[in-house]
Amino acid sequence: MRLPIAFLLLLNSCFLFAQEQDTIPRKKITISRVEEAPKIDGILDDAAWKNAAIATNFVERMPVNGRQIPDSLSTEVKIIYDDLGIYFGATLKDPEPSKIMTELSERDNIGASDFFFILLNGYNDRQQSMQFIVTSAGVQYDAKMTNGNEDSSWNAVWYSEAGITEEGWIAEIFIPYSELRFPEKNLQEWGLQMEREFRRTGTRYSWSHVNNKKGSFSLYDGEIHGIKNIETQVRLSFQPYISSYLTNYAGDTEMNFNGGLDLKYGINDAFTLDMILIPDFGQTKFDEEVLNLSAFEVQYEENRAFFTEGTELFTKGNLFYSRRVGGAPSGRVTLSEDEILEEYPSTVDLINAVKISGRTADGLGIGFFNAITERTYAKIRNTETDDQRNQLVEPLTNYNIVVLDQRFGDNSSISFINTNTTREGHFRDANAAGVYMDLTNKANTFNYSAGAEGSWVVREDTEFGAELTARITKNNGKNRFQTGVELRTKDYNINDLGYSSSTNYVSYFAGYNRRLLQPKGILNNMFLNLNLQHMRRLETDLFSRFVLNFNSSFTTKDFLNFGGGFETTPFGTQDIYEPRVEGRHFDIPSYYDVWVWLNTDFRKKFAIEGVIDWYKYDEKGRGDLIIDFGPRYRFSDKFTVNWFTNIRLNDQEEGFVDLLQDDILFGQRDRNTLTNSLGSTYIFNNRTSLNLAFRHYYSEVFYTEYYTLQPNGELDFYANGNEDYDTTYNSWNLDLRFSWWFAPGSQLTLLYRNAITGFQDQSHVNFGDNFQYLFEQQQLNSLSLRLSYYLDYNRVKSWLAPKQKAPANADALGASYRERKNNPLLKLSF
Repeated sequence: MRLPIAFLLLLNSCFLFAQEQDTIPRKKITISRVEEAPKIDGILDDAAWKNAAIATNFVERMPVNGRQIPDSLSTEVKIIYDDLGIYFGATLKDPEPSKIMTELSERDNIGASDFFFILLNGYNDRQQSMQFIVTSAGVQYDAKMTNGNEDSSWNAVWYSEAGITEEGWIAEIFIPYSELRFPEKNLQEWGLQMEREFRRTGTRYSWSHVNNKKGSFSLYDGEIHGIKNIETQVRLSFQPYISSYLTNYAGDTEMNFNGGLDLKYGINDAFTLDMILIPDFGQTKFDEEVLNLSAFEVQYEENRAFFTEGTELFTKGNLFYSRRVGGAPSGRVTLSEDEILEEYPSTVDLINAVKISGRTADGLGIGFFNAITERTYAKIRNTETDDQRNQLVEPLTNYNIVVLDQRFGDNSSISFINTNTTREGHFRDANAAGVYMDLTNKANTFNYSAGAEGSWVVREDTEFGAELTARITKNNGKNRFQTGVELRTKDYNINDLGYSSSTNYVSYFAGYNRRLLQPKGILNNMFLNLNLQHMRRLETDLFSRFVLNFNSSFTTKDFLNFGGGFETTPFGTQDIYEPRVEGRHFDIPSYYDVWVWLNTDFRKKFAIEGVIDWYKYDEKGRGDLIIDFGPRYRFSDKFTVNWFTNIRLNDQEEGFVDLLQDDILFGQRDRNTLTNSLGSTYIFNNRTSLNLAFRHYYSEVFYTEYYTLQPNGELDFYANGNEDYDTTYNSWNLDLRFSWWFAPGSQLTLLYRNAITGFQDQSHVNFGDNFQYLFEQQQLNSLSLRLSYYLDYNRVKSWLAPKQKAPANADALGASYRERKNNPLLKLSF
């Protein structure tokens, strides 16, 4: 423990002495209020734009950092505001308008198209901004950007139109205040950044110059002034839904109907309440399941929108793995001699969930999350009497998270997070807490971070575990480095509401990287990285491994991306996890790993990506070969097809097989894995799409010899081995989805789903027989329809209010300002 404590002291002393001043100049624009809001139609001919403030003088960010934008690509952005929100009208010149790239894509995807984006930071703290992008094809993309890291799971309701002109293209955007966060005061000062992508040359131009020599992207925000005395409306919205499912499985056909409601309420200008009542996750993306032979569970991606949107506060410290909420039951089944397990549920039903989050004017972020899941039972049958009984495997459970995150300076914060899982009855409970520091010096050249976490798991006794981390990073110039330490005790366990795998270790690491700051020769950019890691077991002390890794990335001026790397463990690995028994370890010989990768220019109709990765162990006949290959073809701006193949061949791999009465059984095995994925999208327009997603995963395991693991970590031949552990596993998923965003925030989705899973206790099954067996298994066929509709309180209120007579010369989209204020959607075209 001495070295980690000394390292924390070193971090503190470095921070105290790194206080040099460096002021980043900020570009500013002052905007004015309008009484007559413009119509959002992609044409800047409304009177409201006549006297608008204009943002100009964009600067190239990449590939040539700091060069002025050429006159042929002159970019001007008009900005105005009213009591409803803020408006942007961007005129983006192009010397050849007929060549503007305009690939259509689904919402929150950017294809081969030009785009314009806006970053707004209501607290002007240079740390978190709301990002709004509109492409030249009119597709919307939104995200939250925190210290340069983008979270595209956040979805907002805003309005935009794009149009091609004789001189280039235009983006017209309206962002309601309801989608922004800012302090409650008369005079607002927000952070602002704007950028355009000129896709034909892969060039980015930003309004406020971003110096790529140091610091994060968000440090270079400009400022927007002039917004004052705004009368923000009630921030209350509802999203009711109805859904219907027709499902066929194992010869049984079911039809059911669901209905529910999501609610979003602005408690004040800073804090928002999100609530989900009667959840429905039947149309979420399928999990990419695999045959898992490792010592740790597979961590799957979260696809439920409620758990991905607006959760950046709750993910601090990585104590929250949202798949725990409504995931697999935690209890085990107890069977008598005459009983068999008839059905064990794979998930737990969610009753409801709520989250409250926001940030005060002083930079204090506060988050609260709570979810409750239903009691869940396994079905057990008596083989003699045929009687059935239910056994509780997950009781009524409450999940709770509290977060405090204080920001200060330009790019620093101190955070606290606590997670708690409380189960009804005598099931296990758990609690975890963490404190984190993230400091950047005033010159924005060094970052210092540290964290301390504790976990408490309550069964019959309470188990306590801890994690400590510390890191120093030099983040400026061509040459950069980082060094740090991470420690986890044996009983560290956050798996009731978080995800942790390896424990009982201390890891020391250091890295050096070199990058190009400006194009040179044939290269637009280059990254060279060298990393070292030394890892040991804590209790009892044992060398685990030493890793040397070098990796590289290059992009040419023709946008060919390629790279490669080398990794080795020169002293081998003493693996403390593979034996599955505390206090034991398994010796893995040293290896070297060499890989290369290539991505061609994705601006072109045909593009490919590929990887070849080869491991060679210091053991005769043992090695791994990994091949990835993914071609993509864009038939038109509406129709794209992509294919991805992954091949993994593991020869004479050695790993855990089973726990015998007195021994730990290991085996030498050949494992062959093949994954094929097909994706195809047809975009009718920027609101309607048809999407096909297909994946077939195949993995076979063939054991050649069996061993028992000795106390010294070596293997001894096991003469009584057999082939009962050979396995072939298939997973087949197909989703065909039609989506229609028929109004802002409102969507209709029709989904057909087909899924099959197959296990065989044998290997070396030929291709034809394997598929014959797979299609003999029970198939899930499901057809579902889901309709959700976004309702803003102010819009509903306007429906119920007495109708006002419009001026004689006004039509429905040209109403007076007061009418528009009462009905904020009246002025918008769709």
